[in-house]
Amino acid sequence: MVGPRSWIGGIFNRSGNKKNDKFQYPLSPLQEERLQRLQDRIHIPYDEMCIEHQEALRALWDVAFPDVELKGLISEQWKEMGWQGANPSTDFRGCGFISLENLLFFSRTFPASFRRLLWKEGGNRATWEYPFAVAGINISYMLIQMLDLKSAKPKCIPGLNFMRLLGENEEAFDILFCVTFELMDAQWLAMHASYMEFNEVLQVTREQLERELSLEDIHRIEDLPAYNLLLL
Repeated sequence: MVGPRSWIGGIFNRSGNKKNDKFQYPLSPLQEERLQRLQDRIHIPYDEMCIEHQEALRALWDVAFPDVELKGLISEQWKEMGWQGANPSTDFRGCGFISLENLLFFSRTFPASFRRLLWKEGGNRATWEYPFAVAGINISYMLIQMLDLKSAKPKCIPGLNFMRLLGENEEAFDILFCVTFELMDAQWLAMHASYMEFNEVLQVTREQLERELSLEDIHRIEDLPAYNLLLL
């Protein structure tokens, strides 16, 4: 099953980031360096003519379907992964290359979790499920907004606290993507949600992450309570 074009990039337009200059603190040189590299990644569009991007997309297919030969970068086969059409490049317009990097990181770093969510293996699920790949793009998009990563420096509390995590681990954003995907799926099951309720589930997921990222004792990405979902 695939979703409407309005899924990509439009879900969170109503969700503002609460910013409070009172909570600003100076970033360390390492944090500034890593934030800049992350922001550079965020601004890279997906280029279907770029060999590196093509190879990354093929690599994602190979991890997801190791025993199935891909007929082409434009193929109806992509719908099996939850893309909206035969050409995944059109879906990346909502978030760019980093969303593909996030999915590929998930597949390689937490393969069991990736497969479980791709194949919707856990829980009592709805007849009409969320499309996996498109959900991933929306998660990347949501995290960028939630953490205020397009600003010169985050001003919201979750974004500022995320800088601590990034200082401890340069892969913090990619890992947070994996955590968020697991948390979203857990919320999906808890809410007995179906396709048309995806927006609501993702908003609840965002609110939970904001609470966890606002806790004072979170110093590493592994300290987030939701991180444990990746270990199940």
